[in-house]
Amino acid sequence: MTGPGTGPGHRWHWRAHAARAKALTPAGFSAAALPARPTPRGWAAALRGRSSGERPAPCACPAAAGAAPRRARPAGAGSSLPGPRRAELQPGMEEEEEEEEEGLNCRAQAQLQGKVLFFTVCAAGIGGTFQYGYNISIINAPTTYIQRFINETWLERTGASLDSGVILLVWSFIVSIYSLGGLAGALIAGPMAIKLGRKTSLLLNNAFVIIAAVFSGFSRMAKSFEMIMLGRFFTGINAGVSMNIQPMYLGESAPKKVRGAVTLTSASFTALGLVLGQVVGIRELLGGEESWPLLLASNVVPGLIQLMTLPWLPESPRYLLIDRGDKESCICALQKLRGNDDLSSELEEMQAEQAAIKGQRAKRPWELFQNPAVRRQLITIIVLSSAMQLCGNDSMYFYASYVFQEAGIPYEKIQYLIIGTGCCELITAVTCNVIIERAGRRLLILGGYSLMAVWAIIFMVALSQQSRISWMPYLSMACIFAYILSFGIGPAGVTGVLPTEIFDQMSRPAAYMICGSLLWSNLFAVGMAFPFIVEGLAHFCYLPFFTVCVCTALYVSFFLPETKGKTFLEISKEFSKRNFKTQTREKFWKGPEEIKSTML
Repeated sequence: MTGPGTGPGHRWHWRAHAARAKALTPAGFSAAALPARPTPRGWAAALRGRSSGERPAPCACPAAAGAAPRRARPAGAGSSLPGPRRAELQPGMEEEEEEEEEGLNCRAQAQLQGKVLFFTVCAAGIGGTFQYGYNISIINAPTTYIQRFINETWLERTGASLDSGVILLVWSFIVSIYSLGGLAGALIAGPMAIKLGRKTSLLLNNAFVIIAAVFSGFSRMAKSFEMIMLGRFFTGINAGVSMNIQPMYLGESAPKKVRGAVTLTSASFTALGLVLGQVVGIRELLGGEESWPLLLASNVVPGLIQLMTLPWLPESPRYLLIDRGDKESCICALQKLRGNDDLSSELEEMQAEQAAIKGQRAKRPWELFQNPAVRRQLITIIVLSSAMQLCGNDSMYFYASYVFQEAGIPYEKIQYLIIGTGCCELITAVTCNVIIERAGRRLLILGGYSLMAVWAIIFMVALSQQSRISWMPYLSMACIFAYILSFGIGPAGVTGVLPTEIFDQMSRPAAYMICGSLLWSNLFAVGMAFPFIVEGLAHFCYLPFFTVCVCTALYVSFFLPETKGKTFLEISKEFSKRNFKTQTREKFWKGPEEIKSTML
C-alpha cells in the first residue's frame, strides 16, 4: 500500500503543478524554488482520491486552507552570501532550503494541531462531568443555612414554624431530586446524541445549568425554597446528559492508542469538580450564610466556559462518517484532531465499521435487551454501572466527619480534611489516566474492587473497636482514604470507558442511556437506604458494600475480556464469539455426523 503523496496520481499532480508554475513564472524568478516532492498539505486530497478511486485534486489541506499561497522566490533572495558567490549556487541547494523551510512550517502546524485533542478534552470536561462532581459537593457546605432558610420562609408564609422532622424531609428532597434530574438527563441523552450530534448536545446541555443557576441564585431574594428544588433538578439533568455524552464524544474522537486515557479524563474532571466544589464551599469563600445562593449559582461559570470554547473544536469523526455519512467533514475533523499524521488506516477502519452496520438504524434501549448479539456486553455494563453506586464509595463521605471528630480533629479543621478525601480521588483518577494504556481496563477494575473489599472489612473492624482502642480512629481515617483511593484507581473511571469500546456505533447511545439510568437510580436508592442500613447494622453497615465489591471482582475476573489496544471492530468480533459460543459449538460438531465409515 502506498502512503500519502507516493502514488502515481500524486506524482502526476506535482509534475503538472511544476509545469504550470514554470510557464507562469515571471522573469527574475526561479522555477527551481518550487518544492520537489509533495508535502502533508496534499494528504487530504490523496485520502479522498484513494478512497473514492478519483485522481487527487490539486488543493490544499483544509487545515491549511486559510494560509496564503506561496510565491516562488527570486534566485538567491534571502541569502547572506555576496552577489558573485550567490550566482554560483546550484539549483539543488535552493530546493533544499525550500524543503527545510517547508518542513519547519509543517512541524509547527503539526504541534498546533496536535494540541486540538487536548483542548477538546478540556472544553468537553469543564462543562461536562466536572459539573457532576461540583454539584454533588457544593450542596454540603450550606446545609445548616438552607434548612434555616426553609423554616424562616415557611414562618413568613403561614406564621408557624416547621418541625425539625419536616425540615429534614424537605432538605432530603432537595438533595435527592438531583438524582431524579440525573435520571431524566440520562434518558434524553441518547436521542440528543443521535439527532443533534455529540458536540452540539454538550453545547445545548448548558441551557439546563443556566436555568438552574437562575433559580438557585434568586431563591433567597424571591423567598422560595421551591426554587432551590427546581434548580437542583435542572442541575441533575445537565449532569445526566454530560455523563453519558462526554465519554462517548471523547472515545470516538481519540486515536486507538490513547482512547482509554482520553475517555478516562471524564473521571478526572468529576474528581476535579468534587475538589473545587469542596474548596469553594469553605466558610472563608462562598460557604458562609450570606453567600450560599452564589455558591449554588456558581455552577454557571463552567457552563459559560464550555459555550465559549467547544464551538471552535471538531465534532466526533465517527459520528460524522457513520451516522451522517459526511466523509468530507469526517476527514476535516480527523485532520484537526490528528495534525499531519497518516489518516488512511483510521479512515479505513471507520469505513469497515460503517460497512458492517450498513442499513441499520440507531438502537433503542429495549432493543438491546432483545438482541442476543449484545447480551454479554449488556450484562457487563449492568453489573459495572450498578456496582459504581452500590460499592459504598459515596457513603464514605457520610462517615468522614464522624470519624475525624472521633480522631480528635478540631471541628473547624474537618472541612480541610474532607477536601483531602476529594484530592485522593483526583490523584488516583489522574494516575489511572497515566497507567490505563499499560495496565489495561480489566486489571484496574479487578484490582480496585478487590482492594475495596479488603478495606471494607478493616473499616468495619475499626469502627467496632473505636471506643475500646485509642488508635482505632486513626485506622478508620486510613481506611476512608484507602477506600477512596482504590475506587479512583479503577472503577471510578474505567466503568465509563467500557460502553464506548464494547458497543458499536448504532448501539452506543442506547447503552449509555442504560448505564446512566442505573447509575442515577442506584445513587437515589443508596441515598435513601443508607441511613436505615446504618441503623440496622451499626458498625457492620459496610457488609452489603463488601458483598457488592466481591461479586463484581469475580464477574470481571471470569467474564470481562481486555479491550486495550483494539479497534472497535475487533472488540465487537470478540464479543460476538462469546455471545454465540453455543451456536458455534453446535456448528462445529456437525462435521462428524456426515462421516459414513472410518474403515480403511
